[in-house]
Amino acid sequence: MIKSLRGMNDMLNEDYDRFVYFIQIASDIAKNYGFHFVQTPLLEETALFKRGVGESSDIVGKEMYQFIDKGGNDVCLRPEGTAGVVRAFIQKKLDKAGGVHRFFYHGSMFRYERPQKGRLREFHQFGVESFGIESVYEDASMIMMVSDILERCKIGYKLQINSLGCKECMPKYRDDLVDFIQQHQDDICEDCQRRKDTNPIRVLDCKNQNCQNLYKDAPKLINNLCEKCHNDFEKLKTILNENNIAYEVDTHLVRGLDYYSKTAFEFVSDEIGSQSAIAGGGRYDRLVEFLDGRPTPAVGFAMGIERLMELIEMPQNTRDGYYMGAMDDEALNTIIKLTHKKRKDAKVTLEYKTKNLKNHLKGADKVNARYCCIIGSNELQNSTIWVKDLEQKSEETIPWDSF
Repeated sequence: MIKSLRGMNDMLNEDYDRFVYFIQIASDIAKNYGFHFVQTPLLEETALFKRGVGESSDIVGKEMYQFIDKGGNDVCLRPEGTAGVVRAFIQKKLDKAGGVHRFFYHGSMFRYERPQKGRLREFHQFGVESFGIESVYEDASMIMMVSDILERCKIGYKLQINSLGCKECMPKYRDDLVDFIQQHQDDICEDCQRRKDTNPIRVLDCKNQNCQNLYKDAPKLINNLCEKCHNDFEKLKTILNENNIAYEVDTHLVRGLDYYSKTAFEFVSDEIGSQSAIAGGGRYDRLVEFLDGRPTPAVGFAMGIERLMELIEMPQNTRDGYYMGAMDDEALNTIIKLTHKKRKDAKVTLEYKTKNLKNHLKGADKVNARYCCIIGSNELQNSTIWVKDLEQKSEETIPWDSF
């Protein structure tokens, strides 16, 4: 028997209902914030992610589904959503058009990593990207949007924030951090050895416990911010305080991708085992320029939907739609014709097999229909249909035209 690939799961029935429920909530909230849907391809040039995400990241270094296609192109399945949206933003010349552009997206992402609860090789993200606004108010808006989505889904969270500085304050801090790392050269893991030469700040994100113990004494970027970055970070905290959004400052929060600068944030939950990120994002003012676009301020976030699935509190399941069936073969063609008309404005489940009334009512219960609609020999003779409201427990026989 052929089975699905490891870490690539099917989504059926209740899982699909939960997935669609979340996408609808997140999309509605994004639209309320003035964002518009964008869809980018699953397959992109590998260079997009090497330049955008960064070769020092685990995603590019270890996890991409990368191959040479039949045309000799180096391509990969997208491991995250932001780089593709930025590529589309530049390709459509929106960077040159100026103004503000806000997008949201959802879809499959692919990373070759060890599958575990809430972490698959094909997984789904919901994300938003905002271009053209340098103000920290837009950063705060991103955080408030995530908060709104999680609260609407009744998911508890903790918010962690940090500032990663800018091109003015980062170089000096980078030198100080490299000096610190070199003093502990023999005690850090292989990944940190590599990151020290490619993107030193990423060592702070290392999950090795021995490294984490060492980095407790490392210099903190938050203490080395330039005046503008410091003022923006203080303003961000003020906005969150004024809007009753609780947070904690995590000086080791650097995010897993190379393109972030200034504001970085993560929403974490301890309801899925050990405390894990369920959403995260930040500002990436340099990414458009890195990908050959005109310098454009940008900020966004992404949410891993599989990590949220078990935490989403679904609304009470109510009866919906119509169940339609015939009690004998002579009525079957008529019920099919009425079903075809009814489906133009309603959800209808059609039973092809003829059954007695009791079994039709069981069928309507099974699909959780609001109305059970049946034609038997009497209804066929009188051009009527028997309709029972299974929620109100009322029934009536009405002409086909009225139905």
